[in-house]
Amino acid sequence: MLTALETGVKGGRWYSLMDKVLRPETLHAAWDRVRANHGAAGVDRETVERFERHRGENLRRLHEQLRDERYAPRAVRRVWIDKPGKKGEKRPLGIPTVRDRVVQTALRYALEPIFEAGFAPHSYGFRPGRGCKDALRRVEELLKGGCTHVVDADLKSYFDTIPHEGLMRLIERKISDGRVLDLLRAYLKQGVMDGLRTWTPEAGTPQGAIVSPLLSNVYLDPLDHHMAQQGYEMVRYADDFVVLCRGEEEARRALEAVRVWTEANGLTLHPEKTRVVDDTVRGGFDFLGYHFERGMKWPAKKSERKLRDNIRRRTRRAHGHSLERIVSNLNPVIRGWFQYFKHSKRNTFEALDGWIRGRLRAILRKRRHGKGRARGADHQRWPNAFFADLGLVSMVEAQRLASQPARR
Repeated sequence: MLTALETGVKGGRWYSLMDKVLRPETLHAAWDRVRANHGAAGVDRETVERFERHRGENLRRLHEQLRDERYAPRAVRRVWIDKPGKKGEKRPLGIPTVRDRVVQTALRYALEPIFEAGFAPHSYGFRPGRGCKDALRRVEELLKGGCTHVVDADLKSYFDTIPHEGLMRLIERKISDGRVLDLLRAYLKQGVMDGLRTWTPEAGTPQGAIVSPLLSNVYLDPLDHHMAQQGYEMVRYADDFVVLCRGEEEARRALEAVRVWTEANGLTLHPEKTRVVDDTVRGGFDFLGYHFERGMKWPAKKSERKLRDNIRRRTRRAHGHSLERIVSNLNPVIRGWFQYFKHSKRNTFEALDGWIRGRLRAILRKRRHGKGRARGADHQRWPNAFFADLGLVSMVEAQRLASQPARR
């Protein structure tokens, strides 16, 4: 397969692919990935641990069902989770069964290299060896290079609105194996079970499905190439993308090009969230958690709200754990958040560090039978050095250390 990817296949299409999906070695590798990711049980209530107890038998059964064309995916179990940074709002998440996650992973192993070979270089989401930081670096390069007028685009409910037939036509340009195509169609028509109600989606890729990110990239890849052919600098991460231009007129043309393409392909630009922004003046734009404005960047408001909500859950005043344990639970959250946002402008982290210490002081104040937030005397009783001695991560200090030149 690797040789064929390098030298090409007859007619540019793969006629025999299912044999690579159902190979025992592929299914075992897929199972290893599913097991490592853990995850909840699907509609059949079979957990990863239970599947593991009969792993050999389960994988043999999947192999035989795929070989004999008896395999059929089960409905996806829908759950609702909190939207990050949006109190009271929920978003849907689909949980396939463990067996379906194994088959989908094996299918992705076979499909991904075929499509990956032709994906545009300015696409960064859900691709091997690429990630958010690569996309962010590219945006910074373009801004510094003078592309300061930005099309900040938002596709309305993208994953739920991808037209099935349009997606399958794109897949059929490279895949001719009927069994693989039938399997993909079965996943697109996979039922969704929410409580006692089950329905079949008319559009979109299945929520939570392992193949969904790849399929979403397949559908937007023609847009990537369309914009590049017209000379526009686009940076895309899944359905989140910006087009960076050298002037307002160019940005307006780019926005119109995106609008025409999306309408022709069954997608919708969000009328309120899609706009043209001048990065050299106040206002800016958000991309992948960061806010860009006037040559600087810092965490977007939504990103900061998400961190604060996470910290609040771990620092309730009635917390019964020792302060040392609370701090040890906080540190991985603070450290991980800082690692992503450490390239923010200076003074980004001072207020957050102070707010986190204030939450901890409020816990200590309550334990002394005080009420409300920490006050002046509390700052003297438990100074910043007190929390440093406990090992609490300081983002200000981490930024200072990160900015120091490396010693030779």
